[in-house]
Amino acid sequence: MNSLFLMALMFCGGVAIALQPSINARLAQKIGVVESACVSFAAGTLVLLLIVLCTGRGGLRHLGNAPWWEMTGGLLGAFFVTMTIIVVPRIGTASAVASIITAQLVTGIVLDHYGLFGLKEAQFDLKRGLGVLLLLAGAALIYRR
Repeated sequence: MNSLFLMALMFCGGVAIALQPSINARLAQKIGVVESACVSFAAGTLVLLLIVLCTGRGGLRHLGNAPWWEMTGGLLGAFFVTMTIIVVPRIGTASAVASIITAQLVTGIVLDHYGLFGLKEAQFDLKRGLGVLLLLAGAALIYRR
């Protein structure tokens, strides 16, 4: 796959991330915060299970070979979804997403700098530092009071 296609896929993922908290928060008004997070994960799990069953790729039988920490992604996802359900109605979607994006990029810079989780190292430099400052300023400007 070429880089432009991959960037387009991530753009679509970004749209999904921006829509998800508002949709889940709306559902939470009817059924509750944790219940809404549960429904969100259950729906996602069902879709992914169907994809796994239909494509037959990978090997779930090797799950036992993975270290425990490699299976914490779902816990982090549940935390993320629950936090967005709580926060979005209080500060708005744009403010929440600005905070999310800033935190993701700052975390990404730290992961890249140290090459954590076996990732390729990309040293922190002045350009990346300026990017972080601009992100923080942008998030502050977007935050709705």
